[in-house]
Amino acid sequence: MVTETALLASIPTQLWIGGPVDATGGATFPVHNPATGEVIARVADATPDDAVRALDAAAAVQAEWAATPARQRGEILRAVFEAITARAEEFALLMTLEMGKALPESRNEVKYGAEFFRWFSEEAVRIHGRYQPAPAGTGRILVHKQPVGPCLAITPWNFPLAMGTRKIGPALAAGCTMIVKPAGETPLTMLLLAKLCSEAGLPDGVLSVITTSRSSAVTAPLLNDPRLRKLTFTGSTPVGKKLVEQSAHGLLRTSMELGGNAPFVVFDDADIDAAVQGALLAKLRNGGEACTAANRFHVQNAVRQEFTDKLSAAMADYKLGNGVDPETTLGPLINENQLDTVSELVDDAVAAGAQVKLGGKAPGGPGWFYPATVLTDIPPAARILREEVFGPVAPIVGFETEEEGLAAANNTEFGLVAYVYTRSLDRALRVAEGLETGMVGVNRGVISDPAAPFGGVKESGFGREGGFEGIEEYLDTKYIALP
Repeated sequence: MVTETALLASIPTQLWIGGPVDATGGATFPVHNPATGEVIARVADATPDDAVRALDAAAAVQAEWAATPARQRGEILRAVFEAITARAEEFALLMTLEMGKALPESRNEVKYGAEFFRWFSEEAVRIHGRYQPAPAGTGRILVHKQPVGPCLAITPWNFPLAMGTRKIGPALAAGCTMIVKPAGETPLTMLLLAKLCSEAGLPDGVLSVITTSRSSAVTAPLLNDPRLRKLTFTGSTPVGKKLVEQSAHGLLRTSMELGGNAPFVVFDDADIDAAVQGALLAKLRNGGEACTAANRFHVQNAVRQEFTDKLSAAMADYKLGNGVDPETTLGPLINENQLDTVSELVDDAVAAGAQVKLGGKAPGGPGWFYPATVLTDIPPAARILREEVFGPVAPIVGFETEEEGLAAANNTEFGLVAYVYTRSLDRALRVAEGLETGMVGVNRGVISDPAAPFGGVKESGFGREGGFEGIEEYLDTKYIALP
């Protein structure tokens, strides 16, 4: 078992542009352990010139990579999948150190993140178009798919591996080169992945990683460079809107996986014990720091008290602590700002009249911890019902009729995912079709799957990642008219 010290010493801390390179000027910035607040590494702080260097490298090899046989591209992706799997414990420990999540959560992310490379290694050889006679008999229609070209991926801190592999996998499978700008809080996992890709045979320049503490300044020259043809972003809705505006000048292809405000709807005919287990997964997976996390629990009044009591008892069993501790089941939040945000939303709800059933106060001390929390009797005006809490807090509100429950669930500008618990197939289908979200979990608390299309509607973004649909985001459609 590798030690923390040995692992951190083995991680590249420079930029990755055809291999490790220093940032222009040699500046660095710190990476903190959220459980202690301590600095665990310093990584290269890229400049705008470094971003252009990465695009130079991507553009230089784009044609060659696009011309690489699909089978060969797929085999490289498969080799990376196997390398990640072989070093799963190292990736898990590294993510826990820089992001804070408990080790079991990190291990699950390694499995999930690696799977995108296996899935898209198989999809690389299934890119196809079509050939048909023109209906009017005037010729032939040939439809050809080809890579969009160099791409920029901007990834968040909450899933340091999976949010990268979900973008890198399809891009490389399609024949695109890619520059990844990981979150400043969690750059180490992506740097280790870039190293593994190189060792697996990925040609220099196909994948670059630029780490920076000045994201907007460093990515701006890329978004204004005509050689860049695609932007994919996972993060907050306000930042996503700004990026869409910036990318409009060059009419970039864009994919936006943005914020969520997921409703978890429990009907009076649901299996309450199953709903509680699903709620634990939907709420506390990744410590609640997930765009798919259940943000609002809408429970039919006939079963609301039973659900509240059982969920509170189950959440009380979660042990708050350092993610590397084997007994920990709930790690810290990512940083002090996030801790302040969660505390503020809970305090606002309590001030407005909400009751604290469990938790509700940060323990203080080193690290950025917040306990599993359940709130009841929440007034409609409370911010926590409108804003994404991104923490281990479950606000529970009641409803009477199915129509009221559906209306409450849809009462948000977001539309990423929703969860529904009911024993009725008719109701499940009716409500699922009525929910204004890109994804619905029916009697399931986790919906993410590399073989399924992930994405939202409304202010949760557009585009899909994963599934058969995921690779289409990185392909242009060309129509060739034949006589």
